[in-house]
Amino acid sequence: MGGGIFTIIGIGVIAAVIATVLRQSKPDYALLVSLAAGILILYRLLIDVMPVVAEIEAIIGRLGVHTQYAQVMFKALGICMLTQIACDTCKDAGEASIATKIEIAGRVSILAVSLPLFTRVLSIVSSLMG
Repeated sequence: MGGGIFTIIGIGVIAAVIATVLRQSKPDYALLVSLAAGILILYRLLIDVMPVVAEIEAIIGRLGVHTQYAQVMFKALGICMLTQIACDTCKDAGEASIATKIEIAGRVSILAVSLPLFTRVLSIVSSLMG
């Protein structure tokens, strides 16, 4: 991951400079540069994060924790990241209202993904009380 961060920083800084220059004369192209840079950065990040995810899954497996709990965690984390990226992209495009709706959708999606875990916690609490 250490070497990958330099690639990501390079892509981000170069894209930011190009987008800033283009924004003055061709704002549509500036947005396209930002979107392309975002896609490249995410791709590079996915390459770097896959071994980390595999290691976390291995640790969870060794600890004997139910994989369902880890899946909820990874899904919620993924939803958070994708929601943040989509919101930032919308805000960059001047669409703050759409960004707000995406944030709400992300929160509802996390709630839906977490519902089985929440149900499990409630059943444990209920069995302890009854």
